[in-house]
Amino acid sequence: MSVVKESWQTARPTIRERSKFVFNNDLFSDVNFVVQRTAQGGSESKQVIPAHKFVLSISSPVFEAMFYGELAETTDSIELPDCEYDSLLELFRYMYSDEVILSGNNVMGVLYLAKKYMLPSLANKCTKYLQDNLDPSNVFSILPSGQKYEEKSLVDQCWKVIDQQTEEAVKSDGFATIERSLLEAVVVRDTLTIEEIELFKAVDLWATKKCERQSLAADGASKRRILEEHLIKEIRFPTMKLEEFASVVLDSDILTKDEIARVIKHLGSVSSSPVGFPETKRCSLQFDAEIQRCCRIGLLSHSLWNYVYGRTDAISFSADKDIVLHGVCLFGNENATYSVELQVIDSRSGSSVASKTGRFSSELLQGNHYSYHGYKVSLDKKIILRKTTKYDIRVKISGSSSLCGVGGVSSVQCSGVTFTFMNSEYSNSGTNVYGGQFPEIVFSLYKQ
Repeated sequence: MSVVKESWQTARPTIRERSKFVFNNDLFSDVNFVVQRTAQGGSESKQVIPAHKFVLSISSPVFEAMFYGELAETTDSIELPDCEYDSLLELFRYMYSDEVILSGNNVMGVLYLAKKYMLPSLANKCTKYLQDNLDPSNVFSILPSGQKYEEKSLVDQCWKVIDQQTEEAVKSDGFATIERSLLEAVVVRDTLTIEEIELFKAVDLWATKKCERQSLAADGASKRRILEEHLIKEIRFPTMKLEEFASVVLDSDILTKDEIARVIKHLGSVSSSPVGFPETKRCSLQFDAEIQRCCRIGLLSHSLWNYVYGRTDAISFSADKDIVLHGVCLFGNENATYSVELQVIDSRSGSSVASKTGRFSSELLQGNHYSYHGYKVSLDKKIILRKTTKYDIRVKISGSSSLCGVGGVSSVQCSGVTFTFMNSEYSNSGTNVYGGQFPEIVFSLYKQ
């Protein structure tokens, strides 16, 4: 029993001060937790943290069940092999005082315990700490935990950092150790801000490190087997410069002779045959002060939108001023990826004025009236659309069911431009003025 001064209670007039006093103190303690503690030199030892069942139980339903439920613990010493001393100590500090001391070394452990013992307010503090300290050097260390613990705001912030600072992020130490599923999610992403050759270098290094961890020779065959065919087919070799492809990609020995020949012919403008790899550059769609979004859908629907092979979602529209079309936002679903073929057609002539093909990963987008899971399809170049001219936007989408919208209207004013929406004769998947796809049109005023 600790030796304490008499009348310590009277010197602490609030319940919070008295509770803080008995934190990590064996005064009145009725349970001990035994956890592992790692010293700076790497040595490990077991450490005891005294606690009070009542205090823990009024903060956590898990501890309440542990100590007062039908199968309550009867022992006064509980060993927890799944956590470190520093993390458990901060969990208890928060329970006793509403205070927590977070650091880069303990925050992941505290977040894990906050989830395990059902303290959502502490989990929110951990998430905020991670968001406040998020940068390209640690984003790939933080993102997997955000996904594991279903912290949506943290995950969305991580993807924003990856999109905007891609090259710094993929050159970080954390990128070399990410899971293959996360690597694929990065490679298929259209909104990355990076030259394709730099992304390939990072992917090649990831595969090399993976071979080393598996004690494999880091040759082309082993790296290709580890990366798998689908991921390799998502790398945009046709967008590289010929000298980059020759000096970097060929030396990696990942591609087959036939693939090399097709890419070189494409880069040398010798052949226009399909290359077998995406041919459009990645284009991060930045919503700066000049770029606006016209929201044509008023509400999210409670129904899901299904995609049938060969079907087209389309909408017709015109604007009363000349505009520059930068792209569109489309509805998606959480943690989903979609293959998209988009065309913008001049309805008078039937000619295509823009097109985009690619795979897009859904993220949480903030619209004018609501947030939604969707993705941005940005055009590779700015397209000028003339006033009072009718255009059709058509998309063929492949992927899982997505969100959709209702409450669309035929006329919308946005930043001084009046958009008029009409049903498209090309739409055979259900999209119309009232609802379906195309929640937002991304544009800016045309300035001559």
